[in-house]
Amino acid sequence: MKCTLDKLYFPFYYHLKYTDLKIKNKLKYLSLLHKIKTLGKPLIHNILKYTFGYDSFRGQQEEIINHTLDRKDALVIMPTGGGKSICYQIPALASEGITLVVSPLIALMNDQVLALKQLGVKADSLHSNLTQEESKNVYESLKSGELKLLYMSPERINNEITQRFLSTLDIGLIAIDEAHCVSVWGNDFRPDYAELASLRNIFPDSAILALTATADKATQDDIVKQLNLRDPKVFLSSFERKNITTYIENGIKRIEKIKKILRNYYDASGIIYCLSRRDTENVAKKLVSAGYKAVYYHAGLDSQTRSKVQREFQNDEVQIICATIAFGMGIDKPNIRFVIHYNMPKNLEAYYQEIGRAGRDGENSEAIMFYSWGDYIKLKRFIDEGEANEEFKKVQRAKLDRMWEYSSSSDCRTNLVLNYFGEYRSEKCGHCDNCLNPPIKKDGTTQAMMALSAIKRCNEKLGIELLVGILKGSYRAEIKQNNCDKIKTFGVGRNISGANWKNYIIQMINQGIINIDYTNSSNLRWTPLSKLVLENKLKVDIVDFVPKTKEKKPVKLFTDKKDLDNSLLAIFKKWRIDLARKNNMPAYIILSNKTLDELCRFKPTNKLELLQIIGIGEAKLKKYGNEIIKIIYEYQNQG
Repeated sequence: MKCTLDKLYFPFYYHLKYTDLKIKNKLKYLSLLHKIKTLGKPLIHNILKYTFGYDSFRGQQEEIINHTLDRKDALVIMPTGGGKSICYQIPALASEGITLVVSPLIALMNDQVLALKQLGVKADSLHSNLTQEESKNVYESLKSGELKLLYMSPERINNEITQRFLSTLDIGLIAIDEAHCVSVWGNDFRPDYAELASLRNIFPDSAILALTATADKATQDDIVKQLNLRDPKVFLSSFERKNITTYIENGIKRIEKIKKILRNYYDASGIIYCLSRRDTENVAKKLVSAGYKAVYYHAGLDSQTRSKVQREFQNDEVQIICATIAFGMGIDKPNIRFVIHYNMPKNLEAYYQEIGRAGRDGENSEAIMFYSWGDYIKLKRFIDEGEANEEFKKVQRAKLDRMWEYSSSSDCRTNLVLNYFGEYRSEKCGHCDNCLNPPIKKDGTTQAMMALSAIKRCNEKLGIELLVGILKGSYRAEIKQNNCDKIKTFGVGRNISGANWKNYIIQMINQGIINIDYTNSSNLRWTPLSKLVLENKLKVDIVDFVPKTKEKKPVKLFTDKKDLDNSLLAIFKKWRIDLARKNNMPAYIILSNKTLDELCRFKPTNKLELLQIIGIGEAKLKKYGNEIIKIIYEYQNQG
């Protein structure tokens, strides 16, 4: 790609007036020195600084950008929040021609276009929600060469008429976001994505950049094949999210556990993912009754309500959103502190993508997942009863099994995920529950035999509490009434504590050795694995219950903020939310929380100092610079 030396990025300080800088001798010298240093940097660094407001690239971003600028194909696997969009946005601004971005969700496209326009970037989108007049304006902007980035849905870019029009333009780069959707091995296969293979023939001179947050080795190979990528370089960033601490909990008394977890998150944003629409509503209502600002979100709500809920959450007007997986891909909220899975997700790709919506600002966050054998059975039924072909169902069943293994594992959970995605490591991560509090496993086959025998001898009509009572030799009335005190296994486990027995039974349920019949008083029943245990053909590992001596220490939510001026921060947050409402956009698109923190920490008093604040580039300096400096001046001179 031919790079343009646009003065927009190089002689930046020519845009600043004497009155803006409040120049004194020392400041004038520093300004000149900074300008000289800037002129010596590569173009992409100037774009990063003066458009996006960042001083340096992260991870492999710079290497990916330079590779793309050479019009070479690439596959980028980078975790959610890792900065994938920079990898095609900067090449678009640093080269001639137009960059097409294929994205599956209209909400996501709209937010990204809005964010780019806030940065002064010429960007727009084409999708089914536009009016005829709006579409016409986009086409006119393309013809005139005004646009640098065009976001499109796969349906629109696959349209033959659209393709004929685009083929008349100089398309330098095609970025395909959520590229895993092109593969049957991915966690969200979409037929419209499979048709994107034709783009290689229609735009033979364009580079294709495929990007996704989650793809195992089979999916990676299939993406390359399905998109006809030419000798692509694969950029595989680490899947480890060091700022997210992961915890897995059994699915008993989920609401009570969630309320306990939320004590650590006063006024912090979070998502609770549920498997069903009914659960989102029930969980939200119970949290509201407990005093939390919670709402629910699912595909059954009308579009106006969904938009309202999403806007309130983005603007920090609502603390917690209880949602199905219909929510999430269309949001880029950076300050989500926790993600809770009320049910086990369908596969590791979905799980890891969803927990990645926490901590996108790099601050410490938590991901807590509840799981049960009932979740597994329900998800397996969804697969079996689906309309997909048998090949796809087979893949999804295998992925569900891996999700179950992850949930019930007593080893480092991060390593299990890394190994799944082809990033092999053996040392412990130090930020998952099994590393922070390593469980001690032992052979529990004998205990499993005792429990299974009691269940069968009582005709599979026992709940957990009643089974524990029988094994402990309790003579409570219900046990005597049903003659369960007469069976051979009555009292065989009296030397084991009741807490441990309950814990063992839950582990056996989670391992698929015992099943809970939720349709019949939650009675315990045998599974196909039960007979193998009794025949001593299947070993059962269990972990002893260890009572907690104190509450789990909450994660440190933020980096050191002792030097923050919280009174000034409150003023800036109110100013930001007022602007967001006035302009009908998410508050974080105006300025991120990290940017507000730096404003309150360093209190810049002129535009040169303001330019050193992370997230402040040329466009935002022009839009908000005077207001920000005025707020700081008035705050410092009040009273």
